[in-house]
Amino acid sequence: MAPRPGSSRARRALLTALVTASVALPVSGAARPAAVPAPAPAALAPLGTARPSALDARYAAGRKEIRAARDMAAGHGDRRRAAALTAMAGHGRTFLMFDGRDGGRSVEVFGDLSRAARIAVLVPGAGVGLDHYGRPRRDAEALIGELGSGSAVVVWLGYRTPDLLSPSSLTAGRADGAAPVLRAFVRELGRARPAARVSVLCHSYGSVVCARAASGLDVADLVLYGSPGAGAGSAAELRTPATVRAGLGGDDWIARVPHLAVPLPFVTVGFGTDPVSPEFGAEVFDAGDAGHSDYLRPGSVSLHSIAAIVTGTGTGTGTGTGTTGGRHA
Repeated sequence: MAPRPGSSRARRALLTALVTASVALPVSGAARPAAVPAPAPAALAPLGTARPSALDARYAAGRKEIRAARDMAAGHGDRRRAAALTAMAGHGRTFLMFDGRDGGRSVEVFGDLSRAARIAVLVPGAGVGLDHYGRPRRDAEALIGELGSGSAVVVWLGYRTPDLLSPSSLTAGRADGAAPVLRAFVRELGRARPAARVSVLCHSYGSVVCARAASGLDVADLVLYGSPGAGAGSAAELRTPATVRAGLGGDDWIARVPHLAVPLPFVTVGFGTDPVSPEFGAEVFDAGDAGHSDYLRPGSVSLHSIAAIVTGTGTGTGTGTGTTGGRHA
């Protein structure tokens, strides 16, 4: 059977994106954040409890690591990185983990984790790192404000995210490396707060990470939004006990990205089925008119929907049906 013309055009568009990214990479990577040196962090024992004393000790260790990385970045002459780390080490910031090497890894807590009955773990997508941390922090602050007391939001930047303009953003390589780390963190979080309701919120390329980790995540909800695809044909293929939910804003450019998976020698390009499509089978939630970077914008429909999912009071509009952001899934 001959391929459908629309499918062929989409396939060509995806391959064109790969070629464009391959050309852009040497330019965008000329001054890579990973090149800024940082010390190796001290080994941390697993967080066995979320008692205030245990958390305070982890937060103090995190500040110490951030300040050491700041001093090394300043000595290297990178004022931008040093300024970013100075802000991270500021009063009231609480990091469970920090590693400044290779672009940076961190886990920051918003709210009182020691008393949280519901916890949202944010998994960011491409282009997020120590030098571009403003958006996940803004998102976490907006979400904790919507959730209110008895909640905690954790920004899990536990992997080296792909650059926006790079072949790595079109393949699952970074996600494959990140998945076991995410599973381990969520298990640790579950041991520390066993009675808490945990939801994992996966933005953009972060949805690929979450999909790779899904079978080992014992959580209430797996929420994919602004997703290029999950690298799976359906929610059932993720083999997760969580309720899989998906949303796509009406102003999100990711809707125009072909949802294909193109096998090439040694790698597959693209992530396949759109998670808000009926055939994927996720519970679709109302994402309003969200653009790609503002699903957690204060006052937005998408923020309200995601907060309701985290609290356990919200549901989707149906399995793979309904309207998301003005477009039908």
